[in-house]
Amino acid sequence: MQIFLLHHVALPVTDLDRSKAFYREVLGLQEIPRAPFSFPGAWFALPDGQRIHLIVSPGQTMRAGKGIDARDGHFALRVASYSKALEELRGKGYTPEASDEFRRIKVDPHSVAGFPQIYLLDPDRNLIEINAEKLDL
Repeated sequence: MQIFLLHHVALPVTDLDRSKAFYREVLGLQEIPRAPFSFPGAWFALPDGQRIHLIVSPGQTMRAGKGIDARDGHFALRVASYSKALEELRGKGYTPEASDEFRRIKVDPHSVAGFPQIYLLDPDRNLIEINAEKLDL
């Protein structure tokens, strides 16, 4: 088996409109046409044909009640500039000190992983890591 890219990540969501707004407005992703499945959802484009698929779940999502925990299941998005990503998120009200846990981010510019990281939650508590190749503060 020769794997050459990660095609998509599928995430359960409970409120499609709310989730679509987050992926469009906070992460800046473009919604793309979706196959005509018998259940609601949305697809968002990433570079090189990769995608994020949102699938409406009638029950709670797998991370119900959980906060930011880098050791829990998550997906990571690599950005060109850590400082610009952090600046954009802060401009949208996302900070480590935010009282609203859905606006709270975990910032780890000197991660032991070897690259700077930011963690945040989507509206259904799906955990997202944003990282860059190097720190550019």
